[in-house]
Amino acid sequence: MLYTVSMSPAELDDFLQVGDAAEYLGVSPQTLRRWDREGRLAAVRRPGSNYRFYRRADLEPFRLEYRRAAGPDEPGLLFQTALVDVEANNLLREPQRQAHQAVREHFASGSQPAIIQIPVGCGKTGIIATLPFGIASGRVLVIAPNLTIRKGISDALDIASRECFWTKTRVLSDFTQGPYAAVLDGIDANIHDCLESHFVVTNIQQLASSADRWLPQFPPNFFDMILVDEGHHAAAESWQKVFRRFPNAKVVSLTATPFRADERPLQGEVIYKYPFARAMVNGFIKRIHSRNVAPSEVYFTYDGDTRRHALDEVLALREEQWFRRSVALSPECNRHIAEASIQRCDSLRAATGIQHQIIAAACSVDHARQVRAIYEECGYRAAEIHSGMDEDEKQVVLDRLQIGQLDCIVQVQMLGEGFDHPRLSVAAVFRPFRSLAPFIQFVGRVMRVVIQENPDHPDNQGFVISHIGLNNDARWEEFRELDLEDQELIRSWVEGEGPGEDIDSPSEPRNRRFDLGVLVDNELVSHFVDRAFLDPDDDRVIDELLSKPLGPIGLTLGDLVDRETLREKLRERYAEFEEAPAAIPVTPQRRRVSARTRLRERTGSVAARVLSDLELPRQGRQIAHAVPGAGAPVANIEYLTRLLNREINASLGIGSKARQTLSADQAESAMADLDTYGDAVRDRISSALTEGGQ
Repeated sequence: MLYTVSMSPAELDDFLQVGDAAEYLGVSPQTLRRWDREGRLAAVRRPGSNYRFYRRADLEPFRLEYRRAAGPDEPGLLFQTALVDVEANNLLREPQRQAHQAVREHFASGSQPAIIQIPVGCGKTGIIATLPFGIASGRVLVIAPNLTIRKGISDALDIASRECFWTKTRVLSDFTQGPYAAVLDGIDANIHDCLESHFVVTNIQQLASSADRWLPQFPPNFFDMILVDEGHHAAAESWQKVFRRFPNAKVVSLTATPFRADERPLQGEVIYKYPFARAMVNGFIKRIHSRNVAPSEVYFTYDGDTRRHALDEVLALREEQWFRRSVALSPECNRHIAEASIQRCDSLRAATGIQHQIIAAACSVDHARQVRAIYEECGYRAAEIHSGMDEDEKQVVLDRLQIGQLDCIVQVQMLGEGFDHPRLSVAAVFRPFRSLAPFIQFVGRVMRVVIQENPDHPDNQGFVISHIGLNNDARWEEFRELDLEDQELIRSWVEGEGPGEDIDSPSEPRNRRFDLGVLVDNELVSHFVDRAFLDPDDDRVIDELLSKPLGPIGLTLGDLVDRETLREKLRERYAEFEEAPAAIPVTPQRRRVSARTRLRERTGSVAARVLSDLELPRQGRQIAHAVPGAGAPVANIEYLTRLLNREINASLGIGSKARQTLSADQAESAMADLDTYGDAVRDRISSALTEGGQ
């Protein structure tokens, strides 16, 4: 909003141009222009000039508000004077007490950003709740990567909530002065909530979005401390913009993986690390085991030629991308991973009656449907979830998982940080992971304990199931080595990875072909290759176990048992998990119904791929005009699907309403030839479009 005024030379001192006005207030010029558009602060313009000016008198209320926000305030006083019990509080977990001490000592001698490395399930929210006391001198900004994590943190910092962390752990006993937390939720929050609170909790999208609604409202010294959950995200530009806005704030990032697969450096140094092994020993997370399906023979078909490979050849070939891709997308290999995961899940259920569940990682949406169909054929209730679904569809799937209506959930780049469902105890990996960080993030989904702080309980065991041909056991070994102090070794893994292969990538094109040049036709599974995270042959594991405290009496496990006896006991314990591979019979009816469903689903995928080949929009009507005769003109994607279904039915010798009569063999044969049918339809459409001049 602009209005024109006449100004004498003497009056010019009372008017500031945009840059000067922004500096006067301590905000950016872009913020001033946005306030102008919103009508909050109107600019003026001299006659005959296009320059914007702002009256000092109009600016002064904003400047006073910023001075109030930036000046000395109560939050800093509370964090420095409140009577709290943190570092000697036995109701807090060991990493919560030790992390507070490490951060306190770090900022007592410097101001560099700090990183706390701590596994999922070990109490990151509690660390966030306690860190400011005795360390912060002003307000604290807590940044979460998503809404799920933001809600968990805000509940823990709400003194009126049953989930209030300070109440549950007796960190604080007097709440008459707070601490108070404001949540930037984009609906009800405003700057006054932040002014009157000690904590401001937000997700990064809300705080530093392109709209810049919130960030410019805070002066540079509004926050004295910034706590970043899942801090491996903090290298991204949106987070860096926040750090630049508050240059003097104490920054602490919390993460289980203090590195990124894209090689971008994280801000700060690791000042405290709580090992995964210690977390398992103390019962904060499940004890995790790895199991890989190992075939004695694998048969590949390439251009009609079938070749046999023994296990030693498989171990060599798995370094090749084409081999891993073939294993990942082969229904035969997928079935053996699914059977192994079901076998282990059934054993966990039989031990205590708890309904343990499976989470599976697939390469793509179509691959997730293939994996889901295999589980259903084996009698497990399964559903896929991916980012292409609308929010209501995703919530229905999650609700079914939570209430036990699903035995398995198959995800594609979903259910990451903040997803908490302890009965997920088997992670079935149907895709190769070439980067360590996403592998750990996925395995983290089965780390949450069912029974708190009882490491030997049978319900607190988690399993990672894969195929030896996917080479995920290399990531497993790297994962174990995270407990080494050699951070240079970890950094070398990341720097040596590069961006990874396309089968891993979130940006993988969904409309790929399915008729791969190399396909696993058959494999003979001979055994499982089992590895425990707490490997009894690793002296570091034995040392960790021997140092475990036994209650308040000052003894450790090493005072009661010697090294070799403990090693043997551990081997005996793991021997209970040993199993031989067992095939799961599939009824003819389940096989037929599954094949028919997959034929319908994959037809849609091939239609999308053909449309992409033709470079036509989904909602256009070019195909219906060029190739009439397949019903009323409709959108390209729908009309193309009709043509493709006609091609399939013609090859099978059936009518348009006769799919119910197909046998399993017919449906599976048609699915194998789908890309050939798609190519034929594409070429016909392309010729028609060329002849019609479209």
